[in-house]
Amino acid sequence: MGIDTISGEAAGRPAAERRREQRGWYVYDWAVSVYSTSVLTVFVGPYLTAVARAAADADGYVHPLGLPVRAGSFFAYTVSASILLAVLAMPLVGAIADRTGRKKPLLATFAYLGAGATTGLFFLDGERYLLGGALLIVANASLSVSMVLYNAYLPQIAEPDERDAVSSRGWALGYAAGALVLIADLVLYSGHESFGVSESTAVRICLATAGLWWGAFAIVPLRRLRDRAVARTGGEGATLGGGWRQLVATLRDMRRYPLTLMFLLAFLVYNDGVQTVISQASVYGSEELRLGQTTLITAILLVQVLAVAGALGMGRLARRYGAKRTILGSLAAWTLTIGAGWFLPAGEPAWFFALAAAIGLVLGGSQALSRSLFSHLVPRGKEAEYFSAYELSDRGTSWLGPLLFGLTYQLTGSYRDAIISLVLFFAVGFALLTRVPVRRAVAAAGNPVPDRI
Repeated sequence: MGIDTISGEAAGRPAAERRREQRGWYVYDWAVSVYSTSVLTVFVGPYLTAVARAAADADGYVHPLGLPVRAGSFFAYTVSASILLAVLAMPLVGAIADRTGRKKPLLATFAYLGAGATTGLFFLDGERYLLGGALLIVANASLSVSMVLYNAYLPQIAEPDERDAVSSRGWALGYAAGALVLIADLVLYSGHESFGVSESTAVRICLATAGLWWGAFAIVPLRRLRDRAVARTGGEGATLGGGWRQLVATLRDMRRYPLTLMFLLAFLVYNDGVQTVISQASVYGSEELRLGQTTLITAILLVQVLAVAGALGMGRLARRYGAKRTILGSLAAWTLTIGAGWFLPAGEPAWFFALAAAIGLVLGGSQALSRSLFSHLVPRGKEAEYFSAYELSDRGTSWLGPLLFGLTYQLTGSYRDAIISLVLFFAVGFALLTRVPVRRAVAAAGNPVPDRI
């Protein structure tokens, strides 16, 4: 991402100035998390699947671009396609940011492109599954690219000993926003008749308002965050090829820090499982467990509320036991939770609520602590470059889980088999992370080793 005059320039800046920028930074989580919750996690999966089924042939297949696709797999494949588009866009955005040092205009561009596409989901109706797929691809890819730019600010606005707390607060605020809007969605959806709208119209209003929320609150970070002057001149041009060459150069540089690469590989694997659970949980609940939309909304609301406490609580655990041990504990909990999901009986909401509660307690903390732990493994002066590679691992490879989920369903016709396949990501990620000696990794990167890491 953008290479700033002093990439880790939080050090030495007045505390009041840092806190002002940090508060603005938190608000982007508040703005964008509503999309992740109301759109990606709750409404668009079951609704787009229903629209695709309405357009399917007698054998249950739709034919985007002439390819036979089970209607039940269309949403998972669409999520994978959106991430692949983000992979292509990230290096180009990185090249532009590196050359100009202006991350904020790029953040604004992708925030409002995503917000606009999300608002456009209001027109997803009837058999317009291709329209829904196209808008979802644009919205989800825009979210991924905007998060690259957003997270690259963390080393610039927080000192090393602040990052666990700052990262956790951002996640917690985002989950709080998701819960707040989801309550309003639940009121509208469950009482749609009293509001004089159909069920499908209520869903489309919920989708569109997530886009409006995203766009409205993105104004705050765009006013508070500031661009820094670039230290490099005469580098690669702002081209796709230049962006990829820069990324390859960063990855080659990482070979000098093999322990940092080990962590990045572990994160790549287990985070793919996290992202897939977020995007596919509502499809599993509606299609396999035959739960109604109101039940799904309530379950996701439970996730959001508990994720606030989980993110803050795991931040405190990290201060006592270290970020690595806390993340490992969360991955063990993820493995057990998703494994238990295979056994859930259909048509019984109480068990699904128990699963949602377990997910909520580990969801935000595992993501927030991974972000802050990686910040300690980055060589001083290369924070922005390395965070672009981190975000490519975060968002850019998250198509593997949805692809495996979709393929498993395509081959077996069972969402239970699809959900149990995700255990692999958490188990392998856990095994890889145990092999990362984080104290040595921090020292090898040339950074001071915190008392607890």
